[in-house]
Amino acid sequence: MTDLEALILRLIKLPAETVWLEFKRNNDNPEEIGEYISALSNSAAYHERNDAYIIWGIDDKTHEIVGTTFDYRTLKVKGQELENWLRQLLSENAIFQFYTITLKEKKVVLCLINKAMFATVKFKSEEYIRVGSYKKKLKDFPVMEGQLWSRINNDRFEKMLAKQDLSPLAVLQSLDYGSYFELIHIPLPNSTEAIIHYLAEEEMIINQDNGLFAITNLGAILFAKNIELFNTISRKSIRVIQYEGNKRTATIRETDGRKGYASGFQGLLQYIEGLLPAKENIKDGLRNAGTLYPQIALRELIINALIHQDFSISGTGPMVEIFNNRIEITNPGIPLVDAKRFIDNPPISRNEMIASLMRRANLCEERGSGWDKVAALCEVYQLPAPKIEIYEKHTKVILFSYIKFGNLTSEEKKWSCYMHACLKQVSGEQMTNASLRERFGVPESNKSAISRLIAATIKAKLIKALDPDAGPKYRSYVPFWA
Repeated sequence: MTDLEALILRLIKLPAETVWLEFKRNNDNPEEIGEYISALSNSAAYHERNDAYIIWGIDDKTHEIVGTTFDYRTLKVKGQELENWLRQLLSENAIFQFYTITLKEKKVVLCLINKAMFATVKFKSEEYIRVGSYKKKLKDFPVMEGQLWSRINNDRFEKMLAKQDLSPLAVLQSLDYGSYFELIHIPLPNSTEAIIHYLAEEEMIINQDNGLFAITNLGAILFAKNIELFNTISRKSIRVIQYEGNKRTATIRETDGRKGYASGFQGLLQYIEGLLPAKENIKDGLRNAGTLYPQIALRELIINALIHQDFSISGTGPMVEIFNNRIEITNPGIPLVDAKRFIDNPPISRNEMIASLMRRANLCEERGSGWDKVAALCEVYQLPAPKIEIYEKHTKVILFSYIKFGNLTSEEKKWSCYMHACLKQVSGEQMTNASLRERFGVPESNKSAISRLIAATIKAKLIKALDPDAGPKYRSYVPFWA
């Protein structure tokens, strides 16, 4: 018996049709089919189900398998095949698929419909929904419409399905479940049933109507053995590109990560660190190799790119680009917090389930502390403050290697000055000329250059004097928002 046959046999055992299930005999009216796809998709979202169904060849009263003459492959609408005609008139977020199955030597046709995602599903620009056993226009039920939109807007990417119709063995073959138990510090269970239980409790998998399992995006994106085998996230693997020199004119190597973000993160970080130029510190006559960048800062920036990306932007994923003098980390989506307030504001994550599990696995810092550590470590290494560039659909953070104070651009100096003031403020202190000199490694003899930088940063409205009436020697400074 196929998975689809098992699904249909389970559905016909239900006592009656539901708002997400419609039985028909031979009704092949194209307009009605389009309206039903809209109504059932929206109803599935309203009732927080992943799928809805139309089944031809089932008596809607007795649920007896009676067979059907309906054939979606041969039915023409104005010269077009039914399926093509429907896809032109349904909104782009309508996801459905027809199947033909033989049950008890009778033809049955199934239309499997995904719940509405990102927006309501429309047919000919009209939204429909099931109210009881009736198909209605959504606009006639404003309370339901508001509730539906609320549920769609709150629907998490992590709970959407990445792969369906899997046996327990197929689930374990698809996910690196061993790394999950290792990262969460739970002993690996001895039975498949127990492993499946834990994965279901974490909402990495769910039980389907046909008795099989589906892997959610949460499970796939964090613990896939191979991300490319999951269609919904295949373009979300992290790409690492190393260039020769400081420009993109010559590529040395380019690699796409295959493993899930959690199970593959330590290997990813080690791989990136292996590509970075090393610096040598000579102490007590011994050579000690180190990296040009603080490991924790690099770790946090990459984790942030993975966790805070916008998964609704298709066809693109996180990227790490390595140059001789900098690392650029790009992710889809723009920040939900003003870039100037990364240090003092708690982060708002689009993907809280991913963020929560990554924190429990000790792969990222506690909420709100990651960016503080990045900025603080750049000061310890006397690196320029990380630069944040925001584009229409992407965010890029640039981590620079060491640059002498005199070689920094005016914007780099002002941004680093502002970030220093922010760090001081959140630690209960204030920036001074002396603290900024120490941050840049500038001797006291050059404090006039620091005074000019402070004045320029005030003019840029990034900082302000705590007490404008205080004498220059005793003056301290705070961020503009303090």
